[in-house]
Amino acid sequence: MSNDVSVLERQCLEKGMRMTEQRRVIARVLSDSEDHPDVEELYKRASAIDDRISIATIYRTVRLFDEAGILERHDFRDGRSRYEIISEEHHDHLIDINSGEVLEFRNEEIERLQQKIAKELGYKLVDHRMELYAVPIKK
Repeated sequence: MSNDVSVLERQCLEKGMRMTEQRRVIARVLSDSEDHPDVEELYKRASAIDDRISIATIYRTVRLFDEAGILERHDFRDGRSRYEIISEEHHDHLIDINSGEVLEFRNEEIERLQQKIAKELGYKLVDHRMELYAVPIKK
């Protein structure tokens, strides 16, 4: 893990948050995550860097980041809240219900269709979240 300011850490500082060393570690772990970790996984990764970090600190910090609008909480129907940094670029998720793997994707045809449906119903779409639950096709 580098000493550079992470993406999430920079967003926290821009919002005027007080950044303790433990919050910095958690922000860096989240910024470096390429998956959608839950609190247990965040704790495992963060405590490998700083063994003084408690699970309670992880819970408090992700709640703080979520309330600040810089972290998004997902419930992919597996009983665990999972987290990712809110991105400027919209994407949707496909969840493998066997493995729990989460694949991010963007499809312009789906995006256009959602806009069209909202318009046909008399609305302007301002936001949406799509989660597809699937199993691998057996070959």
